[in-house]
Amino acid sequence: MRAGRLRELKPMQDTLLIEVLTEELPPKALKRLSQVFCDALVEDLRRDHLLTEHSTARAYATPRRLAVCISNVLEKAPDQPLEVPGPSVKTGLDADGKPTPALVGFAKKNGVPVDALVRIDTPKGKAFACRKIVSGARVETNLESKVEEVLRRLPVPKMMRWGAGEAEFVRPVHGLVMLHGTRLIPGTVLGLESRNFTLGHRFMSEGEIGIPAADDYASVLEQQGSVIASFDARKQRIRSALEAAAAGARPLWDEELLDEVTALVECPEVYAGGFSAEFLSVPQECLVLSMKRHQKYFPLAGADGRLQPRFLMVSNLRTADPGGIIHGNERVLRARLADAKFFYDHDRKTRLEARVPKLAEVVYHNRLGSQLERVERVQLLAGKIARHIGADPLLAERAAWLSKADLLTDMVGEFPELQGIMGRYYARADGETPAVAEAIGDQYKIRFDADESPQSRVSMSLFVADRVETLVGIWGIGLQPTGDKDPFGLRRAALGLISAVEILGAASAAAGRQFALSLRDLLGHAAALFKAGTLRQGTVAAVTEFVYERYRNQLTGAFDRSAVDAVISLQPPLHEVLLRTRAVVDFGTLPEAAALAAANKRARNILRKEGFSEVRPAQSGLLVEAAEIALAQAVVDIRAKVDAHYDRHEYFDCLRMLARLKTPVDAFFDQVLVNAEDAAVRANRLALLSELDYLLNKVADISKLAS
Repeated sequence: MRAGRLRELKPMQDTLLIEVLTEELPPKALKRLSQVFCDALVEDLRRDHLLTEHSTARAYATPRRLAVCISNVLEKAPDQPLEVPGPSVKTGLDADGKPTPALVGFAKKNGVPVDALVRIDTPKGKAFACRKIVSGARVETNLESKVEEVLRRLPVPKMMRWGAGEAEFVRPVHGLVMLHGTRLIPGTVLGLESRNFTLGHRFMSEGEIGIPAADDYASVLEQQGSVIASFDARKQRIRSALEAAAAGARPLWDEELLDEVTALVECPEVYAGGFSAEFLSVPQECLVLSMKRHQKYFPLAGADGRLQPRFLMVSNLRTADPGGIIHGNERVLRARLADAKFFYDHDRKTRLEARVPKLAEVVYHNRLGSQLERVERVQLLAGKIARHIGADPLLAERAAWLSKADLLTDMVGEFPELQGIMGRYYARADGETPAVAEAIGDQYKIRFDADESPQSRVSMSLFVADRVETLVGIWGIGLQPTGDKDPFGLRRAALGLISAVEILGAASAAAGRQFALSLRDLLGHAAALFKAGTLRQGTVAAVTEFVYERYRNQLTGAFDRSAVDAVISLQPPLHEVLLRTRAVVDFGTLPEAAALAAANKRARNILRKEGFSEVRPAQSGLLVEAAEIALAQAVVDIRAKVDAHYDRHEYFDCLRMLARLKTPVDAFFDQVLVNAEDAAVRANRLALLSELDYLLNKVADISKLAS
């Protein structure tokens, strides 16, 4: 009796293991599938109150299995109070206050007498309800349906069937484990009965591997099945093994490749291979891409960053003599690199300029013409931009003319990721000016981050021209981004454009040069290059708004939102946005800022209400009150100084000067009635407010700083 009482006070809990054994899962999706599988099961168990505050989940994933271990899962959930709403009091009682058939039926349905019902408040008034205790769910209750439903909802693009059954999953399923501690939970998922054993490594393990308890899962698999079940543990082992096998060199990896390789092996072993040094005459990017994308190898670079004729491979087989594995992989890689060398040697037999006319046969977009037509537009834009930013327009136009020619090369045909990169190599081989070759290579950067220099200004000319042409053309035919879809990369194009303009603007300011590259003018010039009727009306205005909105989103991650809004709302020259935003942020720290922002907001509201949109000076002869005379004089005294700071782009000094207006502005609004009975006096006071509004909003709309 006492033992039973203790069990009631402390419900039994243990680790729950779910494993689904499959054929090889999609490697690029494995990590995400595993996490979603784990999270969904945890959420389902939590809804059934089967988890405790100490429950933790561990996701496991290998090429042939998805699994999850969740600690401290209750055998039976605590009983839960439940309130079932019933008929309203008006419906449940007749005129004599006796239960109606509806109320009697409700009580009977819930297994309680009528007098056990309670009255509760609802949005529609008083109602009857049944309060009772519901027995907590057991862990085995509906576990099979939970697992099957989670598997059905995993983010996989396409399901498949196997055998004669109706079960569907991303890959055929061959085994199911459902253990709670040491206890097997019976159930059927995707046509398979649960069991307490699994299979190990396909080649390094034999027969079934029993799992004595859920907590033993990972250790048993590794010791008896040669399988490292944890994705993260395998990834870390691979990373460490790569570093050790590099022998002083630097493995060229990225997280995406490391994740993919981790998803391809259950028992990773790293081996080193080599290839002929003759292939190093091929551009390094080609060799690296061939090794990483096609073969999932890790190239090795020396301390100088140059590629070495060695590589590392991650095998799914541990052996005392890996010579056969290494030799086989070297043979496959040799064929790949030989293809790359052939493409490179063959491509250089035809100059880039000879390929350009053939771009007329390549469709850019069926509504925007061929790639040659696009190149012609970009060429004209690049020349115009170059003249504005101090670059050599002939070099910029030459770079633009050759910029897409490498699309017709064998190497780019095999490796589309090398667009621009190969163009740079081929331009160098053709003897083109270095600035032209570099511009061709720089055009596909996501952001422009090179130092501003005469050579990089040629690159910037092409970089900006390419993005402007893309933005105007694609947007103009109605293919603007929607939601999270942006197939033509217009958001990326806008951010790239902004990055280049930031650099150019900062460099011009540092050199004391005037920067006059207007976004709206540039977009308008681009729009004029398309055939009449191609673009929709309002394209330039819409793209302008889009670029500023992207800038707003970018800056709000680093600056106060109200300061960013104050600047962006005016759509100042693009290269001044960052400088003005910093000035407004600094202005916001001044003690006068809040009051001036509020006063400016008030002034704007008055002017808008009165329909007063022009800016004109107040007439001194119509100034009556002392406060308005003082404000008018303060505006006159400060205006020339503010304009001088503004012309020198000293925006914080400009705003700091305006802070001196706080006292006369406060006095004006405290003592002067703007809406005077005399029409001439009223118009004069509105004119004074228009001058004030002009000054306060010269740098930014500071009314947006008002809370």
